[in-house]
Amino acid sequence: QVQLVESGGGLVQPGGSLRLSCVASDISFNSYTLNWYRAPPGKDYELVATSTSVGDTIKTDYANSVKGRFTISRDNAKKTLYLQMTSLKPEDTAKYYCNAQLEDFGYDFWGQGTQVTVSS
Repeated sequence: QVQLVESGGGLVQPGGSLRLSCVASDISFNSYTLNWYRAPPGKDYELVATSTSVGDTIKTDYANSVKGRFTISRDNAKKTLYLQMTSLKPEDTAKYYCNAQLEDFGYDFWGQGTQVTVSS
């Protein structure tokens, strides 16, 4: 059974940093497109960052709202996805979700989410 388990959320002051982790089980991790989404209070889900393995190359993409502040990375051997968040702002407050997609097979897996609150 595929599981994605996030950790690393918490309360942080504006300008602070956090690193989120997502550990996967029972998937061929390196084959998947891996995403971080977030759901701010009362708002729709937003795609924050994407990591795609293309041969030996990892391609990343970011929402404009986090570009230059957040970094997505993956360790395929450890089946772990990370999101390093710096210069955090109150508007980054949201529940953050790890997502793994394998489009050709219609696979789409989600973690349970981890709460990030940016407040003084």
